[in-house]
Amino acid sequence: VQLQASGGGLVQTGDSLRLSCAASGRTFTNWVMGWFRQAPGKEREFVSRITWNLGTTYYADSVKGRFTISRDSAKNMVYLQMNSLMFDDTAVYYCAAAKAIRYGDSKDYVFWGQGTLVTVSS
Repeated sequence: VQLQASGGGLVQTGDSLRLSCAASGRTFTNWVMGWFRQAPGKEREFVSRITWNLGTTYYADSVKGRFTISRDSAKNMVYLQMNSLMFDDTAVYYCAAAKAIRYGDSKDYVFWGQGTLVTVSS
């Protein structure tokens, strides 16, 4: 299984960026796809998740209203549209896959991508 995250970069406060995650190696029907991030010196934190089948979404309070997660089942892609970016959004962003949500945190996820760096300058 491979999860390939891309789309990170250097942007300014208030800008938008779209991250992509290409999933391959298995069928993700009934799985949950998530985005996490880890800022320098901080622990990895949950950002958003989406169920592959129904497209049900869930967001961390810190990004609610600014970020939108989506998936394209035909292309096996998951996206994270990030608007109104703030300095505190600076982090390495990881996509991940979970068979089910039990803990609501990173312990649920069994496959992880390599991460893509998002830097927001103030």
